[in-house]
Amino acid sequence: MDDFRNFMTRATAAVVAVLCMFLSFTGLQSKAEKETIFIGHRGYSSQHVDNTEESFVAAAQKGYSGCETDVRVTSDGVLVLSHDDYQYFEDGTELSVADHTYAELSAVPLANKYNKNKIYICTFKRYLEVMRDNGMFCFIELKGEWSDESLNKLYAEVVENYSLDEVSVQSGGFYNLDRLHELHDDIAIMYCAGGFDDENVQRALDSNYDVDLQMYHFDPEVIKQFHDKGLRVAVWTCNLRMEVAYCLYYGVDFIESDTRSSLTPAIFTP
Repeated sequence: MDDFRNFMTRATAAVVAVLCMFLSFTGLQSKAEKETIFIGHRGYSSQHVDNTEESFVAAAQKGYSGCETDVRVTSDGVLVLSHDDYQYFEDGTELSVADHTYAELSAVPLANKYNKNKIYICTFKRYLEVMRDNGMFCFIELKGEWSDESLNKLYAEVVENYSLDEVSVQSGGFYNLDRLHELHDDIAIMYCAGGFDDENVQRALDSNYDVDLQMYHFDPEVIKQFHDKGLRVAVWTCNLRMEVAYCLYYGVDFIESDTRSSLTPAIFTP
């Protein structure tokens, strides 16, 4: 069943992409581009080590209007950025983020296949500073199960270093989201869906949480349901122009992408 839904969604996206070629002559496509926030998935991650300061700065330079990042907690309680449980270093070592201190994790440069720069693990605080300095929106995904103490620390760092109006906190599980909402109901919360996740997407809708949908794994009607409740919709990860056109057509609020080449030229200034 999921394979059939996936096929139909891809087929529909192809048709919509052709339609958008005609819409571009009316100015409607350009209007949609201007109203959509384009998010660099872990920064400009197709050209730089993801979740690093260098990747976020590059995303700003390439014209993205926001960045997504993944946050974990070190053994000594520092909030750092890492998608995986482990960080990988240029000397070939691997360290578990949760089982090591920030000093241990920042002692050696990260593995870097993109250039010869020495890149180190990035703190959440530094991410917020880069986003603030470039006026960019923050997608903050919580990795692992977070304690109340760590959730309070994340909230405090957002308030101290940027603004609650410029962030959305995400998770693929409801434990972190529900706890954060109970602790701080003034911060935006977004459920990150994977695959055809109908039951959990409905729970997010019922909880008045925004939603981040996986490309090719959602019914466009879902977008309308969230918008009807005044909730925002993001789609990840759109790395083809066809995918971007599809999302623009349905009026999503955020589009996440790894690479600049997937985005339509009108989004970027020369």
